[in-house]
Amino acid sequence: MAYLKDVREHLAALESAGLLVRINREINKDTQLHPLVRLQFRGVAESDRRAFLFTNVTDGHGRRFDIPVAVCHLAGSQAIYALGMQCDPAKITKKWAEAIKNPIDPVSVTNGPVHEEVHLGKELDQPGFGLEEFPLPISTPGFDGAPFVTAGVWITRDPDTGRFNLGNYRGMVKSRNRIGMNAGALQHITQHWRKWQKLGKPMPTAIVMGTQPSISYAAVVKLPYGVDDYGVAGALAGEPVQLVKAKTVDIDVPATAEIVIEGFINTEYLEPEGPFGEYTGYMDPQQLNPFMDVTCITHRKRPILATMLSQLSPSESSKLRYVGGGANVLSHLRGLGFHCVKNAAFNEAGCALGLWCIQVSNPKKGEVGALLDACAEIPRIFQKMVIVVDDDIDPCDLESIVWAMNFRMQPHRDIKIKPIPPPTGDWSVAAPGTGDVGGFKSPEGLQASLMLIDATRKWPYPPVSLPPREIMEDAAAIWRALGLPELQLRHPWHGHDLGWWPEAEKEAGRLALQGRYYETGEKMKQARVSVKGNGGDKSS
Repeated sequence: MAYLKDVREHLAALESAGLLVRINREINKDTQLHPLVRLQFRGVAESDRRAFLFTNVTDGHGRRFDIPVAVCHLAGSQAIYALGMQCDPAKITKKWAEAIKNPIDPVSVTNGPVHEEVHLGKELDQPGFGLEEFPLPISTPGFDGAPFVTAGVWITRDPDTGRFNLGNYRGMVKSRNRIGMNAGALQHITQHWRKWQKLGKPMPTAIVMGTQPSISYAAVVKLPYGVDDYGVAGALAGEPVQLVKAKTVDIDVPATAEIVIEGFINTEYLEPEGPFGEYTGYMDPQQLNPFMDVTCITHRKRPILATMLSQLSPSESSKLRYVGGGANVLSHLRGLGFHCVKNAAFNEAGCALGLWCIQVSNPKKGEVGALLDACAEIPRIFQKMVIVVDDDIDPCDLESIVWAMNFRMQPHRDIKIKPIPPPTGDWSVAAPGTGDVGGFKSPEGLQASLMLIDATRKWPYPPVSLPPREIMEDAAAIWRALGLPELQLRHPWHGHDLGWWPEAEKEAGRLALQGRYYETGEKMKQARVSVKGNGGDKSS
């Protein structure tokens, strides 16, 4: 089956699956659009979340746009993400691992729908043209300083190797032909920027707004530097990505994209950018960041504008990081030889970056410590706590993780703390106004730290205190027969052996099931000991 070649096929597939809501009533992009969709992340179960397509969009001045706006079509939920991957949700991690290992090179084509309309030069600064042509929403009305590009795939090229990097960064609309860019000091686009700065040249850049989902997924995941992001996107799709040359910059862009903004990022000057509601759950204030001078905008006839919901988790952006990021780290750790690793998850409560949980099975002696050290060395990601758990702990379930941390870990023995450079936007590093914990430049004189936690069992444990599987299965059959609410069983939902349970304990359980617990009581009576001969008076 051919992959979803563009946003239009993607939205049609979502609608066919019952995962898309069309909103035809008038919606103000500056005050209503993103807030309306945000409600599903604050008050609706994930299984009920949907992608949205707004077809009647206005702005704060009453202007009406003929461009529809899509949001949450990439990762409004796990089901929506899986549809974009064209696979069963249970197979997403495996598909990611195979794509990273076996990329498919892109192919060049001479033309594509993205060049159906081309706007250049002075036309970009005319009323209603340039960035003003598109109904870019204000994501956090009342706090954000402008509309922002949120689902943009920023494409830059390493001037030394010629390799492209795809990344997802916010873009502040500053004028019809100028857009701000915010990226952390360790992001790949920042590394490219420094190289172009050394050459004394502005950095050619293209921003893709709306493309086949595999490209957007590859742009969000923090793949190692130098990895061909287009190749990974092609492998996710099962076929090569088709690329065309941009009109004014030496960048290859997806031929079936909806909108492409071309230009050069200035390497001589920075200017204030922001504020913007960030994925950390806090507002990001104005700070010095790069900006791009727009040289050309190309788009399809009657394009669809793709946007993304970020800010406080859970959100669309946290789901993107949660799914793709965990798969990326899992692939990386297995590539390092840690074959004990079964799964890796970025918990959304930690913005799907700060709290990692690594699930292992039968690790060798000392392997968990080495694994934690390896996690600390993975660059460019916001990890603050990395927790390793056993294979009977669900790394995606925060309650399960907390259970392991409470009863399989001792802080004095099982926690290591390592200094790390301050991550972008972490306000626990320094108070606002006292130190730069944002964006583009590495903060001077500030330090952050990473907590590495071994929450695995260090020796055999008693069984999990739930009835055995066969008894719980019988109970579940009765539950269903009674017509009670549908069960969504969470692991663990039945007891199981963890390596230590003496025969006397097993015998007591067997006798109890047979109604012979008095026999156990009699055995206990025979084993009675004197208080005086066994540690003294215990009455006090």
